[in-house]
Amino acid sequence: MSTTDLTAWTATELLAAYRNRTASPVEVTQAVLDRIEAVDPQLNAFCFVAADEALAAARASEQRWQDGEPVGPLEGVPVSIKDLILTAGWPTLRGSRTVDPAQSWDVDAPATARLREAGAVLVGKTTTPEFGCKGETNSPLTGITRNPWDTTKTPGGSSGGTAAAVAAGLAPLSVGTDGAGSVRIPAAFCGNVGLKPSFGRVPAFPLSPFGTVSHLGPHAMSVPDAALMLSVLQRPDARDWTSLPPTDVDPTDGLDDGIDGWRIAYSPRLGFVDRVDDEIAAAVDGAADVLASLGAHVEAVDPGFADPLEITTGLWFVGAWTLWNTLTPDQQAVTDPDFAAEAELGSSFSALDVQRLHLRRGELGAGLRQFMTDWDLIVTPTVAVPAFDVREPGTVALTPDHMLGWTPFSYPFNLSQQPAITVPCGLTAAGLPMGLQLVGPMFADHRVLRAARAYESAVGPFPRPDVRW
Repeated sequence: MSTTDLTAWTATELLAAYRNRTASPVEVTQAVLDRIEAVDPQLNAFCFVAADEALAAARASEQRWQDGEPVGPLEGVPVSIKDLILTAGWPTLRGSRTVDPAQSWDVDAPATARLREAGAVLVGKTTTPEFGCKGETNSPLTGITRNPWDTTKTPGGSSGGTAAAVAAGLAPLSVGTDGAGSVRIPAAFCGNVGLKPSFGRVPAFPLSPFGTVSHLGPHAMSVPDAALMLSVLQRPDARDWTSLPPTDVDPTDGLDDGIDGWRIAYSPRLGFVDRVDDEIAAAVDGAADVLASLGAHVEAVDPGFADPLEITTGLWFVGAWTLWNTLTPDQQAVTDPDFAAEAELGSSFSALDVQRLHLRRGELGAGLRQFMTDWDLIVTPTVAVPAFDVREPGTVALTPDHMLGWTPFSYPFNLSQQPAITVPCGLTAAGLPMGLQLVGPMFADHRVLRAARAYESAVGPFPRPDVRW
């Protein structure tokens, strides 16, 4: 068995191989580390790799498998962590030159702690734009991260390193964050499965400076992998006072039970989107037909709200302004020009402006809660465009439209806090992945996973990018 084969396996496949003694955590981890060394110079998906620590964890995991005592559901599976998420012993620089790496790094965020408890082998930290501030992954600290399908294209953001790593076989699982699409955008651009769970389903610490639009969720090579990872990440942590109560719903249960009789609202433009790439529109139309062929009642219907871009960017800019004011003048001087522009825009909002944005957000959320009483899912494209060219920070003047206008299907469901998943639904003529988004009612994370699995099973495994060693 070659190392290329091992790095192409899903987490679920690896776990089966460990149980059957046809592969071991040590050889898999070594294969992943070898591939990172060979491939990542082209992609820049990692900002920190802990090879020695990963191999030590893999050896301990291998011994537990030999003893018949795996500690958890991810025993021996290599996993990476987005560099916004605290990881004890490793610097978490948040893509920023303002963070001092020479400080004590002795705290695991809830997601990191749960992964360790589940036996995962942590291999390193993945790149992010500064403070996760945008939908592409470039920063003055780590440079440009590239898409493994075409290295002239962006992997998206802000979980761009996470998405590029999973797509390129640099560990089958990674945890990302999503404040306006930052799990789903890069997953769609890179041909992965990316899940934004219901807000609070995955505990966070510290809480995001961008507030209650920010979710944590899995990036994976398959829907069963995403469900398995969520079953670990959703375990409770008292440090997050916004987190949901513990649930006895296992996201992996009933995953293959299908969607026969489900009511699906197919909304290819959400009622307000005027720019969708023709190839993406056609691919998502075809995906809706697949869902109908599986027994679902699929009806073209819009949820009935106006574009909430102004709400999203207003709240986001205020968050950037808040964070900006924690920095010294010397730190402010070395920030990403895009982050600085967001903060400047946020400085113009009054307390009354912010309160009005929250009220408008509440109306949107209430409307969607009512809409979902009649529907099991909303189906849309994930992103309106394929991956675009990489660029340096500050290349484009920052406006709300330039920031998020090209991803109008993602940010509404951060405002409403609903679970949403993206699964790949084809390649453009240029060979770039396209994504299908499935949105469920609040708290119905298992439902979006089950529907995504039904679609994935119907169309078969998605190809992986041909990244040369």
